[in-house]
Amino acid sequence: QVQLVESGGGLVQAGGSLRLSCAASGRTISNYGMGWFRQAPGKEREFVAAISGVSGSRNHADSVKGRFAISRDDAESTVYLQMNSLKPEDTAVYYCAASSFGTSTKTISLYNYWGQGTQVTVSS
Repeated sequence: QVQLVESGGGLVQAGGSLRLSCAASGRTISNYGMGWFRQAPGKEREFVAAISGVSGSRNHADSVKGRFAISRDDAESTVYLQMNSLKPEDTAVYYCAASSFGTSTKTISLYNYWGQGTQVTVSS
């Protein structure tokens, strides 16, 4: 089992920055693909970014490319999402997830473990 706990969310003005953290416990995550997803009110959960295990290849949604960056520190069992140039449409609950497939996939069903989420609100 892998337990995931997100932190770093909050209220920020448009154009601002936040860094989300996802602390993992229970198992080493070095071979897991790790992803960030988000869900806005009334909308489906959507892919934001992912990073593979071992090689660390990254995958970002088109809507966040150039603004968000995913990274991982396996020694600290932590995954980060640096979010810059935030927009009101980035407002959502952000979830961290782990995939035993190890890839930087955007497919939600391939993620085995999920955190509880952290709220990000961007005011205009």
